[in-house]
Amino acid sequence: QAQLVESGGGLVQAGASLRLSCTVSGRTISSYSMGWFRQAPGKEREFVGSISRLGVTTSYSDSVKGRSTISRDNAKNSVYLQMHGLNPEDTAVYYCAAANRVMVWGRINDYDVWGQGTQVTVSS
Repeated sequence: QAQLVESGGGLVQAGASLRLSCTVSGRTISSYSMGWFRQAPGKEREFVGSISRLGVTTSYSDSVKGRSTISRDNAKNSVYLQMHGLNPEDTAVYYCAAANRVMVWGRINDYDVWGQGTQVTVSS
């Protein structure tokens, strides 16, 4: 079973940029398409975006589209979420997740493995 560990979260000011990383161990990341989700206090877990196994296809939620980029480096067993123009509504715990399929989108049940999350807090 693979393990996923997110990093790169923290406290930033509105308008800042942030890059989150997710490293996979126990299995090669190229086995998985990968997704990012987030969960704010009192809210349901929300899809942020996803990337196919080879990185050819990406998908983003409307809330981050145009200011976020998901990428992956299979040689480093890692996937990344770059976000620009952060605002307080982006405050949440961010999770990466892995799906044993060529491409995956926003359905939570399609994912097989989840990380523990990293907190992102955006101050106004």
